[in-house]
Amino acid sequence: MPKDETSRNEYSVIVSERSAAMLKSHVGFMARISPNAAEKLRRRMIDEIKSLSFMPQSCPWFNHAEIPKNKYRKKLVAKRYLLIFQIKGDTVFLDYILDCRQNYSWLI
Repeated sequence: MPKDETSRNEYSVIVSERSAAMLKSHVGFMARISPNAAEKLRRRMIDEIKSLSFMPQSCPWFNHAEIPKNKYRKKLVAKRYLLIFQIKGDTVFLDYILDCRQNYSWLI
């Protein structure tokens, strides 16, 4: 009997090249201010990305008029970063890591 989305225990998480570059950029920016804070941010982000392998569907939808409804989900990290991802089958695809303090209208 196939499992439905709510009964899955673990998902694979795929981090896009774009997301990896965004993470590197956010941590690099922080490192210019405080290397210790940058390392804490890097570890926190990696932990939160890994956490998407368990119950990613519990994260809210990232809905906007210009984005197809219920395509992306979001997870807030460290009060200012959004992980934007999709769930397809038993895989989570992390597409973007956004700094909420910046204008990300280019995404829309």
